[in-house]
Amino acid sequence: MEKYDVVVVGAGNAALSAAISAREIGSKVLVLEKGPKSKRGGNSFFTDGAIRFAYGDINGIQTVIPELTERKIKTISMPIYENQDFYNDIMRVTKNQSNPDLVNHLVNNSFETILWMKEQGVEFELNENQCFERNGVLKFWGGLPIRTKRKGIGLIEALLKKAEEQSIDFKYEARAVELEKSSDGISGIYYKDVNKKRYFIETSSVVLACGSFEASKEDRIKFLGKEWANAIVRGTEFNTGDGIRMAVAVGAQKAGHYSGCHAHTTDYNAPKVGDFSKPGDIYKKSSYPLGLIINNKGERFVDEGADFRNYTYAKYGKETLKQPEQKAFQIYDSQVISMLRKEYELDEATKISAKTLEELADKMGINPSRFKEMIDEYNASVQDGDYNPSIKDGKSTKNITPPKSNWALKFEKAPFYAFPVTCGITFSFGGVATNTNGEVLDSNGEAISGLYAVGEMVGGLFYHNYPGGSGLMSGSVFGRTAGTSAAKYTQNKSVNFMKY
Repeated sequence: MEKYDVVVVGAGNAALSAAISAREIGSKVLVLEKGPKSKRGGNSFFTDGAIRFAYGDINGIQTVIPELTERKIKTISMPIYENQDFYNDIMRVTKNQSNPDLVNHLVNNSFETILWMKEQGVEFELNENQCFERNGVLKFWGGLPIRTKRKGIGLIEALLKKAEEQSIDFKYEARAVELEKSSDGISGIYYKDVNKKRYFIETSSVVLACGSFEASKEDRIKFLGKEWANAIVRGTEFNTGDGIRMAVAVGAQKAGHYSGCHAHTTDYNAPKVGDFSKPGDIYKKSSYPLGLIINNKGERFVDEGADFRNYTYAKYGKETLKQPEQKAFQIYDSQVISMLRKEYELDEATKISAKTLEELADKMGINPSRFKEMIDEYNASVQDGDYNPSIKDGKSTKNITPPKSNWALKFEKAPFYAFPVTCGITFSFGGVATNTNGEVLDSNGEAISGLYAVGEMVGGLFYHNYPGGSGLMSGSVFGRTAGTSAAKYTQNKSVNFMKY
């Protein structure tokens, strides 16, 4: 039987943040990872690395990226983004259902945590996907100007390197299956190896950081609906709800939006689960505000210009899932094709091109006359105005449903392009109740001594939708918080035990 001060379940951003912070104050830490070593990193491994935080102004950005020269800064237009802006963004897109205490903890600790991540070796860079160049100036938008270097893989590699330097122990292909709880709190955890042999680890602190249930087909059907059975899993295949089940079994209260999730339009031919040999968010399709989205009947079904993509992409994937064959097309003309994000240029992108509208429709398998009629109706509805994709420009349509509220250009310049997409699920919004110390709460709202949950397991933070980059920030903030809380709890418990 082995013994550790703190056991962390999972090996993504939230888990590693918890493990490192616990080790920083002297705890003996073990990380249990369900997957093999070659597939460690959780969903974080597949992210684009964009991370939302309250940076304030350009000076805050320069603190995080000190190599930004004054000359470079003069070519940047950076909107101010304060704590209140971050808070308002979360509350707005979640319809004010998010737990205010959790949101405040996330927001108020975001900048400090970014600096802590830098201390751990994580490097940051400007997020080229969040700006447009106008008259030689990079105009940033959407509160998401920074990402980790080399995307999610760079983030995970940096945190793993730090964990190894700190002599944190890892066990791979070790599926946590059960918590042991005594009268005074958590006393251990059981895991199974690949041969299903069962082992016990004695510990008084467990941090659950193993994601929600999005990779479980059965749970997707149960909580999200039968239409989610065949949704593409954009990240790790190992997030199947193990942590939630273990926590609930020892009295944890479920919390959050169990019928909601973060979904995204992804390439129709993307792998069914995340491919660790092709890291990074390379299959997503996020430039839709510049074009139109149609189903395979040639019908538009969302307002592509309702808001910046940071505030709509997590829900528009779900709208795609509702379409016939769970399929849609993002279509663009040559006015905007050069402005699309880089993932549209990759070999992995499924791309259709045509010189005429009728040819494009035929290649998409859509009735050409119906498609042409839809485009003509749309073009006739486009209003005059100054087109500016770096702001919500108000250049919209009129007398058409659904409208396009911003960035409405006539679809008329050949050649034309189409990218077939479907719905990919990133993570589900259902988890367990926690407080701002990361402690898991029981049905009475009391903390379960020694049990913590972070990352996607935090229930009550996201509902319906979420602002891009806030999930990664949540993992870092709550991971760091819970790791520190768990280590201090164990140390205090040891001191109190020795008194007797």
